[in-house]
Amino acid sequence: MEKRPFASDFFVTFSICFRGAFIGVMSPMERIAASFFERNPVTCARELIGAHFHWHDCVGKIVETEAYLSVDDPACHTWTKPSARAFVETHRAGDAYVYLNYGMHWMFNVLVKSDEGSGFVLFRALEPMSGIEQMRGRREGVADRLLAAGPGKLTRAFGIDGSAHGASFLESADCGIIHRLPVKTCAGGRIGISKAMELPWRFGDPASLSLSRKFG
Repeated sequence: MEKRPFASDFFVTFSICFRGAFIGVMSPMERIAASFFERNPVTCARELIGAHFHWHDCVGKIVETEAYLSVDDPACHTWTKPSARAFVETHRAGDAYVYLNYGMHWMFNVLVKSDEGSGFVLFRALEPMSGIEQMRGRREGVADRLLAAGPGKLTRAFGIDGSAHGASFLESADCGIIHRLPVKTCAGGRIGISKAMELPWRFGDPASLSLSRKFG
């Protein structure tokens, strides 16, 4: 299997615009390190939009995420699952938190852990960029733009399952996340849950055709 190199040698600083407000600076060719996830989960979820997610033979642009807080968030696994609370305590920021939803679909999350707050960022949708033939083989009969348009769909398209749980994938030679040029980002209530749906912690690229659900 060919390993794709991660570009990390050239740094270009630019401003990121979120709903018309400048919120920070990033480098479009910088590989994201675990320190990125040592901040508030909401900030991390928002700033991941537009980054490129590399997973072995597949690459996709992150176009939709959700933030979950490990404390005082009834929609987070930590609210009811001791195993999730233990995961937060024993793992490092940036590690993969993967679980089976309704016994059918694997969900890919990244652990966020800091003094600002801990929790998870759920990857809700990816825009396929590379390895599309492999994705098609895993999700036959689906339009390319919809191959990873949902949290369960993206794990199937990218070949992610429970074996990735706990992995420090950001340090892997052929997996990781890379900053890219910024995109306009919108926010809305989280979906697919029954509690705390009003919190505007779902983020996405409104121009993408690969969202799990449109905003607005």
